[in-house]
Amino acid sequence: MGTLAQTVLPFKLEATEEELTANAGLVLFGEFVHGLGFSRWLGQEMPKPGSGRGYEAQAYVTPLDLMLTGGGRSLEDLRTLKNDRALATLLKQDTLPSTDATGDWLRRTGAGEGLVGLDRINRRVTATRIRQTGITAHTLDGDASQIVAEKEAAQFTYKGEQGYMPMLGHLAEAGVVIHDEFRAGNIAPATDNLGFIKACEARLPKGHRIANVRLDSAGYQADIFTYCEDTGKTFAIGARLDAPTQKAIAGIPDADWTHYADCAVAETVHSMNDTKKAFRLIVVKHKRQAELFDDHPRHHVIASNRVESAADTPIWYRQRGEVSENGIKELKIGFGMERMPCGQFSANAAFFRIGVIAHNLFVLFKQSALDPDWRRHKVATVRWRLFHLPGKMVRHAGAWVLKVATEMLDRFRSIRARSFVLAQALSP
Repeated sequence: MGTLAQTVLPFKLEATEEELTANAGLVLFGEFVHGLGFSRWLGQEMPKPGSGRGYEAQAYVTPLDLMLTGGGRSLEDLRTLKNDRALATLLKQDTLPSTDATGDWLRRTGAGEGLVGLDRINRRVTATRIRQTGITAHTLDGDASQIVAEKEAAQFTYKGEQGYMPMLGHLAEAGVVIHDEFRAGNIAPATDNLGFIKACEARLPKGHRIANVRLDSAGYQADIFTYCEDTGKTFAIGARLDAPTQKAIAGIPDADWTHYADCAVAETVHSMNDTKKAFRLIVVKHKRQAELFDDHPRHHVIASNRVESAADTPIWYRQRGEVSENGIKELKIGFGMERMPCGQFSANAAFFRIGVIAHNLFVLFKQSALDPDWRRHKVATVRWRLFHLPGKMVRHAGAWVLKVATEMLDRFRSIRARSFVLAQALSP
């Protein structure tokens, strides 16, 4: 007499030969990317394979972007994508190289012209999103961010941890990363910030410009102030509390401070050795409460040339927290860029840029294909509510049919319709 299986709940398991996917909503994102002409862009901008048997760049970049957008964290997660036969069939993703082949391709790409090609791809994605905003004068939020990586080739950062220190330039209004510069960990965040600002502006579409610049104290540099004045840019940059700055703060008369419930605000005029023009130093003074033996006020100082009240500039400056700091958090945590997959710097530089492209494609997808009330969501929320939904693929009248839950059908159809509209607008 056979024994009964012991289970907690009274249901049975059976296998099926039906084509199922746990990523029905990710099909919508893949279709959107296809409609942009992404594969065509890759064919135009990326180097050709070195041999007739090699895979085109599309075979590597598109699966990586799908994997990162779907929540994958490492090259090994490409196998999950490969095992989803329904997803691959619907997206016509016939070729998916092995994880080893992908790692080799990343190394070649990062060390050669492929990294420049990926930059041009990102410019195409961001240009599409930028033109949607209807504005031509943009706000740039620049920042460096540490990525901890215990790789043999990784250098120690100023925080004392081994890893990398990439620079990122976010466009506040468009919500995209206009440029990334993957840097070794031992390169200080203050290194060549002016060159980075210029590189960001150079990547804007024709007729567009950087009108406003927000940086943390790493950007407190005379050449940046002078450049912004010479090119008509407004700026708000965190000031360093060095001796000249502290002396300037000490010279502010008590009567010049405006007191609020949690702080006091005042301003003075300041200059540096190499600046052509003096700038405003806006000082926000917070009283220390946590320190038992230190009740001296804590100062936050902003250098700016904006024409507005001293209280308004800190409010505008703090918006960079939502744009840049939270944008970096979304890139690193949402798109898996908090860790790098390879031991070689060049391979990780390519992987990081592909992560930036995935982030920007998702921003474009949200703004173009999703309902307005979905556009504020982070990628983790969209994965939970849309991408990771079950679907069944069947063949009917010679065509594939993706079957989804009844309550999601209208949403799926709406997203596909909006994707088609954009695809038609971008078609050559």
